[in-house]
Amino acid sequence: MDASGERRWPVVVATPAHRGLIGPLSYRSELALSPGALVRVPLGRREVLGIVWDDPEDSIEPHPGERPVSAQLTGVAPLGVAWRRLVSFAASYYQRGLGEVALAALPPQLRDLSAEQLARRLRRRPGHDAPPTTSLGCAPPLTEQQQQALDRIEQEPGPFLLFGATGSGKTEVYLHAVSRALQSDPTAQALVMVPEINLTPQLLARFTERFGLDQVVAMHSGLTPAQRLRGWLAAHAGEARIVLGTRMAVFASMPSLRLIVVDEEHDPSYKQQEGARYSARDLAVLRGRLEGARVLLGSATPSLESWQASESGRYRRLEMPARIGAGSLPEVRLVDMNLQPRQTLLSSALLEAIGERIQRGEQSLIFLNRRGYAPVLACTACEWKSSCPRCSAFRVFHKLDRSLRCHHCGHAERVPRACPDCGNVDIAPMGRGTERLEEHLSELLQGVQGVGSDGQPRPVRIARMDADSTRGKGALEAQLEQVHAGEVDVLVGTQMITKGHDFRRITLVAAVNPDSALFSSDFRAPERLFALLMQAAGRAGRNAAQAASSQMWVQTFNPRHPLFAALRRHDYPGFAHGQLEERRVASMPPFAFQALLRAEAKTQQAALAFLQAAREATAGLPGAEYVTLYSPVPMAVQRVADIERVQLLVESDARPALQRFLAAWQPVLHALREPGMVRWAVDVDPLAV
Repeated sequence: MDASGERRWPVVVATPAHRGLIGPLSYRSELALSPGALVRVPLGRREVLGIVWDDPEDSIEPHPGERPVSAQLTGVAPLGVAWRRLVSFAASYYQRGLGEVALAALPPQLRDLSAEQLARRLRRRPGHDAPPTTSLGCAPPLTEQQQQALDRIEQEPGPFLLFGATGSGKTEVYLHAVSRALQSDPTAQALVMVPEINLTPQLLARFTERFGLDQVVAMHSGLTPAQRLRGWLAAHAGEARIVLGTRMAVFASMPSLRLIVVDEEHDPSYKQQEGARYSARDLAVLRGRLEGARVLLGSATPSLESWQASESGRYRRLEMPARIGAGSLPEVRLVDMNLQPRQTLLSSALLEAIGERIQRGEQSLIFLNRRGYAPVLACTACEWKSSCPRCSAFRVFHKLDRSLRCHHCGHAERVPRACPDCGNVDIAPMGRGTERLEEHLSELLQGVQGVGSDGQPRPVRIARMDADSTRGKGALEAQLEQVHAGEVDVLVGTQMITKGHDFRRITLVAAVNPDSALFSSDFRAPERLFALLMQAAGRAGRNAAQAASSQMWVQTFNPRHPLFAALRRHDYPGFAHGQLEERRVASMPPFAFQALLRAEAKTQQAALAFLQAAREATAGLPGAEYVTLYSPVPMAVQRVADIERVQLLVESDARPALQRFLAAWQPVLHALREPGMVRWAVDVDPLAV
């Protein structure tokens, strides 16, 4: 400390990733700061939000060139030590700058407000004097298997993997586990995570019904900046007892966290794909350990990593194999499409089964994991196809607005009146998306009559639910309400309709074209397909009275594939055992550990040259002898928005060795990068290789 009383404070700010500044910067201040305090500091020509990361460096004299802290945001309590340790781990493990992770975890509006603006916001905040509601008096009685799971959660340390069949009542276990956690301490908080925004409204409704509106806040990217700030402040102050959100919620500041629930823990949406590519599920487990909170992961189809952890004893497995009300899982029926007429979209047997459901007043769900009308338009006279001029992909034909739209870069144009190459006016859609499936079903079911609420015949009602039909504000909620109210006979959509929803009237689910994942180069494709089909099957027969007649139809050209044999038995353990054995023999995750170095440049040559130089510069780095570096190759979608993309796989049998190597590689990569030529990023534990 100098004569003026100034100290040097380590402050974390959001520095650009390409600068290679991964730790705190030094700022001087006479203010009585403390670790975790929020401050405004100069960075370049801007003033930005920063976080005091540690105690001041009293033993070192301030440098004259160091800049002063501008102001402290005194209305917000310092961020806790456990939160800072979580962020530090995430930045280190996922090979990103500390400031990048820390500041991205705060609400955007908080990052932009000055100390005076924040003070005004805080003065306008409503009080939270409502007493906490932890009673579950309106809850249905627990089944024996639910009670056993809850007792173990209360008595054992965890982490827990709740392996429960679809419809077995996992959500009720979450509600009771949260209630017990809140009752254990008047300040206790719980974090409940879901994989996607579209699952948040219905779960939020159930939690607010049980615990009261003042006790629950939502955190996801669909909220306005003001809503995100209000929710974050309520959680940070301990006023909100329950935070319910998507993957970003894993970084919510919760000073009295006692329980973390990760619903549908297998879902790939928990892995961030931009910036810091973290796994929110894995960080949830770590956070539980750092804060002494119990962690409960739930799924009917756990990730193979979590299943292996439960097999080895690292996680404690809780099993709930029976559906509520003793309802059975749907019968799985396979349709051999090799025996169907060429170009058949829906087999006659499946159409007949759908028609029977409609006439009985029941609902059917048909899913095809491809939105739009058709994946490509093609000329019948030459070789022209609707390729994207900016990406190595086709633009999808959307019939409703007569557009060709790239689902990678967003480039869109009106459908041409004639072939741009030869002038032929006969250009036709190839393949099918959800728009075309909806249209085709309307034609095929024209002669079928539904049953109105008055018992009188009425026309069939078909609805489509995908990223296009739910884009408008409130559209998703409105469509879900129609389905729940019985105003839809057949629901068509992508995978967004196959998971998490409690559709009580659906008795038939059909997968139209699932085969592409069976022969993918991605070793995780079978795991994802099995989970998708099992989750989809779980939407049928959730009303116990109709469960015995519920069915899951799968149209496939490969009916003898082992995956479908396990699906017919609803045998996730058998499927997981086979997959894990294959991966053990091949030394694939979870028995090996991977990272990808991805490079992007204007030319493929520049990106490849960077990765090749990076590969050659690894000799002698710590841990290099324990890792395997493969040759760089183009990514599956090689070009996006006129940027070429290439990747290099790094693999090791030991996680610590891989981490040592990646940490030592970082400064080498920064030194190799030529400004303006290449962007690069490391993806640790990638989901797609």
